Amino acid sequence: MNQFDIKGQVAVITGGSGVLGSNIAEGLLKSGVKVIILGAHEDRVASAVKKLSEFGEVKGYTCNVLDIEALNQVKDIIIENYGTIDILVNAAGGNIPGGTLTEDQDIFDMKIEDLNKVVDLNLNGSVYPCLVFGKVMSESKKGSIINVSSMAAYDAITRVPGYSMAKSAIENFTRWLAAEMAIKFSEKIRVNAIAPGFFIGNQNRNILINPDGSLTDRSKKVIAKTPMRRFGDISELNGAVQFLCSDAASFITGAIIPVDGGFSSFSGV
Repeated sequence: MNQFDIKGQVAVITGGSGVLGSNIAEGLLKSGVKVIILGAHEDRVASAVKKLSEFGEVKGYTCNVLDIEALNQVKDIIIENYGTIDILVNAAGGNIPGGTLTEDQDIFDMKIEDLNKVVDLNLNGSVYPCLVFGKVMSESKKGSIINVSSMAAYDAITRVPGYSMAKSAIENFTRWLAAEMAIKFSEKIRVNAIAPGFFIGNQNRNILINPDGSLTDRSKKVIAKTPMRRFGDISELNGAVQFLCSDAASFITGAIIPVDGGFSSFSGV
């Protein structure tokens, strides 16, 4: 038996219509997993489902991850159609324009409402799905939950205070929930997180890449602190996700796995 085989499992991916979530969805589909993606915008969910359908069995639902009632409605539909949930990947999150300080701003310029939105999305946007879909796992006594942390939880990365606070809390919550699930429900329910390094996407392109395609000063600092001396390719997250979902990781819970080219382990000197 192949310990890494996850074919036939049922996965829910929040933020599944975004770059990170749709990439993880594609990786799981290629491994034979049945995937349900959740996203906040109906048109983006439909577009993602259309693109992903060539890789396997995928469905999509429009759902706000901060709406417990909506999450429960989707959960009921999934259970009716599939009978179980084996995998939960919490990929919903990211920054908002008001939550990122510009170069000429400091922390006292940030609006409290923007700070609250960022923290709520990146913390409770993972906590709430864990409460809803994790309940299914508590009843079936098996499952794998994967949260998404960030390098912002390892070091003080300038200009993103709310995002950094939330991702630090995600790591603590991951460890806490891992213990809760194993002790009170089943050692076959595992909760871990991946901590992506620096990948160029729509949200950060403007601060990492100049209009002429050259690296910004911020990018040069990132590369200098990354031993592999490059940005990651988004598909390089998929191996860690599949591993954590599989029996090969049967004794791993409460772990945070950096996928960062060595960024988190290198002082830069």
